[in-house]
Amino acid sequence: MSQTFPSYLSVDYDDGRGRSAADYPSLDDKMAKAAAVVAEALTQYRRPAVTWTGGKDSTLVLAVAMDVAADLGDETPPVVFIDHYQHFSETVAFVERWAETWNLELVVARNEGAARLGATPGDEIPVAELGDRNRRELERLGYDDETFVLDADSFEGNHLLKTVALSEVIEERGFDGVLSGVRWDEQESRAAETFFSPRHDAETYPPHDRVHPVLQFAEADVWAAFWNVVVPDAVPGYPAGHVPDSAEDLPDGVSPADLPVSPKYFEGFRSLGTESGSAKADDRPAWAQDMENTTERSGRAQDKENLMGRLRDLGYM
Repeated sequence: MSQTFPSYLSVDYDDGRGRSAADYPSLDDKMAKAAAVVAEALTQYRRPAVTWTGGKDSTLVLAVAMDVAADLGDETPPVVFIDHYQHFSETVAFVERWAETWNLELVVARNEGAARLGATPGDEIPVAELGDRNRRELERLGYDDETFVLDADSFEGNHLLKTVALSEVIEERGFDGVLSGVRWDEQESRAAETFFSPRHDAETYPPHDRVHPVLQFAEADVWAAFWNVVVPDAVPGYPAGHVPDSAEDLPDGVSPADLPVSPKYFEGFRSLGTESGSAKADDRPAWAQDMENTTERSGRAQDKENLMGRLRDLGYM
């Protein structure tokens, strides 16, 4: 792995190593660190981008990036949405609406080899028809079946539809620093991440860095940031700190559609993946649930398979 990628960078790849959320005890501490990481990224990288799933963590990163870019007198970096064909329709509508509201450059990443086939989720595709890149990627995974089922919740499908799609966009657009909403507390495979994380092995992915501004947030901290900062900044007159008990418990004249909060969170989902692979944790809104004694991502199919570490080694977020 190159230690000098690229030569114009001088980021500290050890920043955050051995630290935990406890080192950033207050919401102000966490927000200040997030802003500092984003400011360094926007200063250091020549072609930064923000990955945005429409979920709470990446939306928080995007909100911080917009604020920091404005303070620096810069435009918000391009925003990459990975279309794996199995999103909730509400997620796609949410991303499109707020991209327009915030005047973002929205870059939709898709696995172009799969897209050219016109296949839909669940289709069984002859591997020979997948194209050279996809066949190489499947070979790298040790996949040797003659057909492949298009499914973003499977290990191979996740890799082709998400990781390969992201790699293609990074390569095409020349992004050198990719901001994402990874958090230390989400999974064991993410617990050792640093704020600036090198992805320089050209044999695995287009060389770039991952930037993780919200590592220091726990799930409850993310929601505290939303109701104290993100939502009041986006919705004029919204009272900072007002945490709604339900969709009906909003200030007069404000509806869930007015908020930069996915409607699926009001329905009780705590982590948004594919429509078929995500399960509601509770009927209460995500932020009103027991976050101390329950697992945030327990309803995610790919997480049940215990494959996140392998996927991250291949370039997943």
